[in-house]
Amino acid sequence: MTGELSPIDKAKFVAAKRSVDYVEDGMRVGLGTGSTAAWMVRCLGELVREDGLKIKGVPTSTRTAELAREVGIEVISLDEARWLDLTIDGADEFDANLNLIKGGGGALLQEKIVATASDQMIVIADIGKEVETLGAFPLPIEVIPFGWQTTKSLVEEMLISMDVLGRDASLRMNGDRPFITDEGNYILDLHLGRIGKANQLAMVLNQVPGVVENGLFIDICDIVILGYGDGRVETRDINEGTVAEDRLDFVETDNLFTDLQD
Repeated sequence: MTGELSPIDKAKFVAAKRSVDYVEDGMRVGLGTGSTAAWMVRCLGELVREDGLKIKGVPTSTRTAELAREVGIEVISLDEARWLDLTIDGADEFDANLNLIKGGGGALLQEKIVATASDQMIVIADIGKEVETLGAFPLPIEVIPFGWQTTKSLVEEMLISMDVLGRDASLRMNGDRPFITDEGNYILDLHLGRIGKANQLAMVLNQVPGVVENGLFIDICDIVILGYGDGRVETRDINEGTVAEDRLDFVETDNLFTDLQD
């Protein structure tokens, strides 16, 4: 890797590095999707290769599966695992109650299925992802392609009665074509500004015909690990009601950084 990591990448890395301390020999681990989760997968791969850690990983996207195999993690399906000890994933936003918005990478459906099939979910994030109220980040919903414009209209109409600031929905694009999820669906991004009652919105959205799943993760996350650009790490456990602070020192000549040219 040329040059130093940016402060935000350092924050993502130290959060990811701390999270793998929760992984033990023999565990079945859900592997999240996104830039922060990719750091975690690389850190786990290093433990597998260098320390002999024996785990089975259940990826939440095809790109995470590819990365996991590249770094030496044994990949199995959720059906093969049946239940997971732990899932580690990133988030686009989280609040004080550890409710989340996820799906910025388009993998929200598999991410939610895997997270809810786990004894514990750990979210890793940089401090910029913490918000007082969810909603500034556009809320993704996965919809089937058939009749997606009708689904979009139904969602926008439903939002009139919800405690949100905005009601615009936009189809996520990949160049000049709709973005396609791993399940072959589309993503609608809801520009809500602020979500007053996230639990209510999550339930109502999934009742709209054509909506497969939404990116609100309510009462699923147990621990959030926050990274800072100076190497500090803060671990918040909502079940124990504890907050722990630490600092991680690392050298960027580490093998983890050699192939990161993005």
